Formats: sequence, C-alpha cells, structure tokens
Amino acid sequence: MTTDVLRSTPVAARSLKVAGDYASLTKPRIIELLLVTTVPAMLIAAGGWPGGGLVVATLIGGAAVSGSAHATNMVIDRDIDAAMTRTAHRPLPSGRISTSGALVFAVALLVGGTALLLAVSGGLAAALTVAAWLHYVLIYTVWLKRRSVQNIVIGGAAGAAPPLIGWAAVTGELAPPAWVLFALVTLWTPTHFWALAVGTGQDYARAQVPMLPVVRGPLVAAKHGAVYATATVATALLLPVAGVGGWPLAITTALLGAWFLGRAFALVGDPVPERAWRLFHASNAFLAGYSVLVAVTALL
Repeated sequence: MTTDVLRSTPVAARSLKVAGDYASLTKPRIIELLLVTTVPAMLIAAGGWPGGGLVVATLIGGAAVSGSAHATNMVIDRDIDAAMTRTAHRPLPSGRISTSGALVFAVALLVGGTALLLAVSGGLAAALTVAAWLHYVLIYTVWLKRRSVQNIVIGGAAGAAPPLIGWAAVTGELAPPAWVLFALVTLWTPTHFWALAVGTGQDYARAQVPMLPVVRGPLVAAKHGAVYATATVATALLLPVAGVGGWPLAITTALLGAWFLGRAFALVGDPVPERAWRLFHASNAFLAGYSVLVAVTALL
C-alpha cells in the first residue's frame, strides 16, 4: 500500500520530501543555536561588521560541517533513535533514508564545508571546525554517550566551538573573549540537555543511555542543572566586566540571566516534565537572547 501511494505522488513532491528528510539529518534547530553564537564572536573580534562575504562563508561552512556531524551521529545512534519516542520518526530508524545514503551525505557536507572554510575563513577556523566534528562524533557519540553519566558535560564542548571558529575567521588567532563565549556554551549545555532528558521521561531509559536523570534521578539532574545554569550566567557577565558591551550588556545580561535561573531553580523545587520543558525552552531563549545582546552592543 505504501508503494502505491508513493507511485501516485508527483515526482516533485517526492523529491521535496526526500530533500526534507536529508535536511532533517543535520538537526537544523541545533545548527541555528550553534550559528547564533558564531556571529557575536566575529563582531567583537572585528570591532564591528567584519564583512558580509566572510560572515556568510563562515556560517555556511560551519553549518555544513555541523550538519555532517549530526548526520553521522544519527547513523551511529540509529538504534537509540528507534527506541525513543521522541526520535523514532527520524529518517534512519523509520527507513526513509538508507545508512549508506546518510553517510555519503555526511561526507559531502564535511568535505564541502571544510573546503569553504579553508578557502575563505582561514586554516585555523577550518581546523577548529574539523576538531569539533571529531569531538562530537568520536568522543561524545562513539565513546561517552553510551558509557558515562558525564557524556553531555564533556561532549558538549563540541557545540561550544562556534565562537572560537568565528573569532579565528576574523583574526586568524584566538583571544580571551572567544574563550569566554566557548566556556559559556560549554557550561550551558548540561542544563539544556538534562532539562530535555527530564522532559522526555523514560525515553533515554528505554534506549539505555546513561543520562544523569536516568542514572541519578530527575531531582539530582535538576540540582546539577541549576549549578551549571548559575555558572553559565556568571560566565556571561565576564564579557561586560572585561569591557565588552559595558553597562548596557551587564544590566540586560543580569535580567535575562535572572529569568533563566528562575526556571532552573523552579525545576529543583518540582522536577516534573512540565517544568523541565519550560527550562529547556528558557535555555534556548537565554543563549539566543544573550548572543543577540552581545552582537548589538558590539555593533554599537
């Protein structure tokens, strides 16, 4: 019956659906959050707008390599995705895309994105991007995810690389503000993913992934998440303390951080999925909002 439906579907519509499935392998929503931390670093490094061509090339190259890492992650974790309600519909566990097709797609994105970064953004930016790919695929996905309760704490550093990449693309080197942004995203990641794990209930338990809420329980995960959220906000305040953005960035960061911390500590008081989802969305909003604040103050 499925075959008959596919045959009756216009070729263009089927092609669009296949393209959408391949695009979903890259985890676009995660890429958006990664890229939003790239631009502020570029603006601070340049002391203003670094040039449209450089920004676009760095974002496209970074998105391609990040998408490759995510697609490779989906190939390796296709058994985990099949066991989890949240991810069972993805193209690989549902059989809409073959493993070989996903791997070819991942390799093409890795090669193309790296080549673009090397040509336009420089050798250091390209090297940092490849290092982030290796960290995410080999250290997080292959080594840590199925073995350690600290999987996302250590593995999250891969997602913190974009500020370093953006800074390197502008200056060809790294400087303290780039490392502050790197530390911020690294510290932000555990709160974000533990909130997701609490919110999805038994999904990770069914897949036998030792996320902190599975091994130690939602309350312990909430407490640890609140500690990391506090460290994240404190790190965010380091930029204005160091003279980036001044008092406007300090005040707006403090207000945004207070709201984020409110969500984090609310989960400690009542570690249920509903509050976990609120913290998850608040973590997204905090990172995006802070990045916008930094970008605006850098331009002004």
